[in-house]
Amino acid sequence: MWASNQWERLKVPKQKTNSAAKKRFKITGSGRILRRHAMKSHNLEKKSAKRRRGFRRHHELDESNTREVERLLGR
Repeated sequence: MWASNQWERLKVPKQKTNSAAKKRFKITGSGRILRRHAMKSHNLEKKSAKRRRGFRRHHELDESNTREVERLLGR
């Protein structure tokens, strides 16, 4: 018979999602990854209304960063 600790060694380790990444990125229904816009948090009175409006919507993650963020999200 197998001892319980031998079964534990055979298990595949659990894949953990990076906590920081899950707070910062959103995956759409079609699988794209969205990020929030940078420079949105302070000194907004200096920025024009047009520029601030652009900060409202999320932007698609650049292709060069997609692979790394998918790894952090456990995909």
